[in-house]
Amino acid sequence: MKKVAIQGTLGSYHDIAAHKYFEGEEIELICCANFEDVFGAIKKDSQTIGMLAIENTIAGSLLHNNELLRQSGAQIVGEYKLRISHSFVCLPDEDWDDITEVNSHPIALMQCREFLGQHPGIKVVEGEDTARSAEIIQQEHLKGHAAICSKAAAERYGMKVLQEGIETNKHNFTRFLVVADPWQVDELNRHRSKDVNKASMVFTLPHTEGSLSQVLSILSFYRINLTKIQSLPIIGREWEYQFYVDVVFDNVLRYKQSIAAITPLTKELKILGEYEDGKSNV
Repeated sequence: MKKVAIQGTLGSYHDIAAHKYFEGEEIELICCANFEDVFGAIKKDSQTIGMLAIENTIAGSLLHNNELLRQSGAQIVGEYKLRISHSFVCLPDEDWDDITEVNSHPIALMQCREFLGQHPGIKVVEGEDTARSAEIIQQEHLKGHAAICSKAAAERYGMKVLQEGIETNKHNFTRFLVVADPWQVDELNRHRSKDVNKASMVFTLPHTEGSLSQVLSILSFYRINLTKIQSLPIIGREWEYQFYVDVVFDNVLRYKQSIAAITPLTKELKILGEYEDGKSNV
């Protein structure tokens, strides 16, 4: 049985994504309070796999997770794109007229801003996790409290769903990365698809004119499709940046050639993972 470390509790979107990615396989979840603890679980036990959100189509990138991944030495072995649908839930014996406060993760609250604006009398309070908010209300029997979470979390904790699909934008997807100790990558890939067509990398560039455009031109020459580029400042080195880049390709040889070609132009280039472009649940 695979052990999978996630941020959040049972019923969270990380839980759903992990079970979707490992569909048909038995997994044991290790629930962590934060993303640092996810990487800590991998470091403590190299057999443990990590599942972490890296970007959302509404909220953007989780920049801190990029840096945690780079520092950890873990490798990306896969990804899953989960359609996020939020529900407004409460204790089973309560209804709309009873609700005075709603609790959830700040990103979930932001994604439901329009819905919350229609209910100005309900106090909005940030929590550590969507599913955990529902769990606390259920455990402590908090009258007048509602949570914004997945329908799966509502079912797990015996909550009443007052309204489904309350997210403002229905094209709301979160991309989750599956990460593992480098020594486990080959073993994990042996049991999964070998159709590697995506890679994630990070590099720095010399502070010279046209340094980034040179790299992008080479990737274009080799017909490598850039799907994401994210810059992060390097602390302690003013006006210097790390670039986190995702690419997809249909020819592994051309991809390898492109990496060989850009390496002399970059500093500290690191491949974070080579894997199959992820599926989604829609």
